[in-house]
Order: sequence, then structure tokens, then C-alpha cells
Amino acid sequence: MVIKEYHYAERENGEVVQLDSVVSSIINQFTTRALMGKDKYGVDLDRTDLSILEWIEHAKQEHMDAILYLEKIKQEISGKEKVI
Repeated sequence: MVIKEYHYAERENGEVVQLDSVVSSIINQFTTRALMGKDKYGVDLDRTDLSILEWIEHAKQEHMDAILYLEKIKQEISGKEKVI
């Protein structure tokens, strides 16, 4: 599923403005990810079955993955060989 649409926001004075393409792209990606997560796991972030510590652990695991992805990209860009 790919969602492609521009998003709009309303200023305090009532003026409606179109958000830029980068912001719209990120909103679309979050929406797609939320729908896929709901389909895959059957729950969303409104779930109430996790404790604060469990939410922290989920976030920690996600950030650990992100660090691995960043290191891989860094190695690819710099041409450094993998450490074995």
C-alpha cells in the first residue's frame, strides 16, 4: 500500500496552508507503516497491554536496529571493510 497525497494544516488565524512535499511524504509513510503494523500485529499504539518498561524496551530495540542501519550505510559510503 502506498499513500501519496499532500497534507494541509490550519494556522491559528484560520489560514489553511499546504505542507511541503517532505512533510507530506513523512506523514504518508507514517500512515502506511501504521496500517501495515495493525495488519501484521493486530494492535496499534493505543494498546494498553504494555507497561512503561515494555514500551521503553520496544523503543530501545527499534533504536538499536536504527544504529545498525546507520553503521551499514556509513560503511557503504566510506568504503570501509567489515570487521570480522
